[in-house]
Amino acid sequence: MLEKIEEFEEYLKGTNFSENTVRSYLTSVHQYQEKYERLSIKNLKSYRQSLIEKYRPKTVNLRLRGINIYLEFIGREKWRQNFVKEQQKTFLENVISEADYDYLKNCLIRDKEYPWYFVVRFLGATGARISELLQLKVENVRAGYLDLYTKGGKFRRIYIPKALQKDAMAWLNAEKRDSGFVFLNQRGQRITNRGIATQLKKFAKRYNIDPAVVYPHSFRHRFAKSFLERCNDIAFLADLMGHDNIETTRVYLRKTAMEQRKIVDEVIEW
Repeated sequence: MLEKIEEFEEYLKGTNFSENTVRSYLTSVHQYQEKYERLSIKNLKSYRQSLIEKYRPKTVNLRLRGINIYLEFIGREKWRQNFVKEQQKTFLENVISEADYDYLKNCLIRDKEYPWYFVVRFLGATGARISELLQLKVENVRAGYLDLYTKGGKFRRIYIPKALQKDAMAWLNAEKRDSGFVFLNQRGQRITNRGIATQLKKFAKRYNIDPAVVYPHSFRHRFAKSFLERCNDIAFLADLMGHDNIETTRVYLRKTAMEQRKIVDEVIEW
């Protein structure tokens, strides 16, 4: 049996990881535990190879990331397993266009779906991850920023643009809400990641937008793309996005498949 599994689960829940990420990392550890009786370098290498034979590189690395975080948690950093190389695509996939982003916001305002309008607008105007958005409180909107701290001692500030801050405070004041979490469900409790993702798909269907581009992380991608189009400072964007490695941020220099198609059609005439 692996040691400190329950403590590891509590540790993950105390981080800024999304519910899905926490679940995935725990699956990695449980999957290893079902296959091997003890933790050893030999067994870890065997586990890594079994993943390579069964899954695509992206899934393999996700499982290995979970195992590596567990190894760090129990003080066995030296046993960390190397990731496999992923073949990167030359374009971004499933990123909502700026036109569809604006159209969605306009439809939500028109239909007086104010909480969902602000869900979409906060995601698209701050670059927040959905797990971070769910931590947003009225007090943060009033202050104009949300400070995040991880157990690793890392600090990140999510800025709320002045125009968004003004509009959001007007909405919250009209709702007579001066404290507590901003985004709530019908029972008055903080809404979940799944609750937001499910509702966004329903709006995509209602407004005839491709559902493939209407999901929480798509708006984070939209934020990054729109930011670089207006302020070509990739190092600053990396800080805003909370990326440890600027190479992660460079993906937003790539065009979407739709943008590539448009340029090809406009430029190539021979």
